[in-house]
Amino acid sequence: MLLTGYFLGLGVVMAIWGARMPAVQHAAHLSTAQLSLVLLAAALGMVAGLRTGGRLARPERLPHLLMGGAVGLAGALAVLGQCRTLASLFAAALAFGAAHGVVDVAANSAAVRCQNAYGRPIMSSLHAAYSLGALGAAALAAATAATSHSVLFLTTGVALTAGVLAAGPRTLALHGTDQPPTPGGGPAVVLPRRRLWLLGALAAASLLGEGVAADWAAVHVHTLYGTTAAAASAFALYSAGMTLGRLTGDRLTTALGTPAVVRAGALLAATGLAGGVLADSVLAALAGWTVFGLGLSTTVPSLITAAGRGGPKAVATVSVTGYLGLLAGPALIGALAGATTLPTALLLPALLAAALAVLARRALENTTP
Repeated sequence: MLLTGYFLGLGVVMAIWGARMPAVQHAAHLSTAQLSLVLLAAALGMVAGLRTGGRLARPERLPHLLMGGAVGLAGALAVLGQCRTLASLFAAALAFGAAHGVVDVAANSAAVRCQNAYGRPIMSSLHAAYSLGALGAAALAAATAATSHSVLFLTTGVALTAGVLAAGPRTLALHGTDQPPTPGGGPAVVLPRRRLWLLGALAAASLLGEGVAADWAAVHVHTLYGTTAAAASAFALYSAGMTLGRLTGDRLTTALGTPAVVRAGALLAATGLAGGVLADSVLAALAGWTVFGLGLSTTVPSLITAAGRGGPKAVATVSVTGYLGLLAGPALIGALAGATTLPTALLLPALLAAALAVLARRALENTTP
């Protein structure tokens, strides 16, 4: 499926960028504070891209936004690899984030329409492609650690651009008007503002957990006197759990319904992480992060699907709110850990997962197939 390629490519780009961040910092001689400015530029650009994409993503424009955003993202990655000053990195990161936001809205909006045209859930499988792309790219980045990040970024950017251009005719053939925006085939509905913000808040809670896993899972295992290999495997196991859950999520949703699957998954995530933190052992921690990823796997695809009934603007609103959780989560855990302890702080995403389970039915009933 064409959209699978776009989700896969997005995962590849983000993983390559994140995995070689230390090399970017070293090449430009950035302090930690200066690197934070670069990351802030990417975040600001993404918010702007999400909002712009939400305004522009009318059905007939989705193919052009997909292609333009993907080429822009691949090009920005290639440029980032050549930057050697804070100013140039800041500008390139701003463009990188903006392109990421546009692709995110366009891909998810197109996926919602495609799912409705199919008449069965496919969103979880598409997000699984993102996870698989990220896992593969992380492995590639590790295997090419001795290669200059400039070469890796340029090669990846050129390869993805070539892929997007090669798929251009097929992408442009995705006429948005051919795909009904809602399960009933009618125009997008106006979601109540309270429902929209509830979807956004739950997306923020879920993505906060993802951000915390990315930045703190390895640290958590290390504080339990785990080996370097064990600490490094914590996020890999979390990612594997999430990928497995997304690969099976569509079948479960078809059989049980979206609210039931999200509620059960959120309860599993809360129980797994809380157990892994409270047991105070390396094996329990690794198991806890794995189960946490498995439990959260269907949440964001389901929330995006629900928002999709309101059209691209609703998708953008939920995405922006959700990514605020992703960006703020790691810093919030750091602040809480400083005031208390890291295990205590890590109970926050577990509590948010429990809250997600409680509110899942209210947020998702009558909004998803």
